[in-house]
Amino acid sequence: MKNQANHVAKSMRTTVVQQSRGTLSRKRLTDHIRPGVRILFVGINPGLRSAATGHHFAGYSNRFWKLLFDSKLVSEPLTYQDDWRLPDWGLGLTNIIQRPSAGIDVLMPPEYIAGRKRLIATVKHYRPHIVALLGITIYRTLFPEYRTGRISLGLQAKTLAVRPVFVLPNPSGRNAHYSHIERC
Repeated sequence: MKNQANHVAKSMRTTVVQQSRGTLSRKRLTDHIRPGVRILFVGINPGLRSAATGHHFAGYSNRFWKLLFDSKLVSEPLTYQDDWRLPDWGLGLTNIIQRPSAGIDVLMPPEYIAGRKRLIATVKHYRPHIVALLGITIYRTLFPEYRTGRISLGLQAKTLAVRPVFVLPNPSGRNAHYSHIERC
């Protein structure tokens, strides 16, 4: 009887987790962009914690908010709960794919294609001074001719909807390629 009760409890926990992830994977985050945007930051897609909180870059190990302040692009320390305030500094936030996931390995090629079209339309509409891609993965997705080979961080020769493109390291804690000091 005790084993059966444990089995039922475990089964219920698994079901709740699966249902929660299913619900989160359908939740979309709001873009935070206004006309006159100077820098449009583009992420790959929201993580599950971002979907759960309803805010961009909410992962525990994500360094976006700290780096934003350290770079002096904002005048005060912010957290993921302040994402809606970025337009006050002429900054914007969006993702190439809106569907949240635990990692990018589950994202499908058609999602990247649709995301590219959506991003180009967003850039044409808002005309940011610069499009800041948060990760080389996004650059490779937007410009398939660069799927292989080395890509340097910084200003790129390519443009997106005639706007300059700047590649930054992905701020996710999963991206161990760059230390905080290298990012500043």
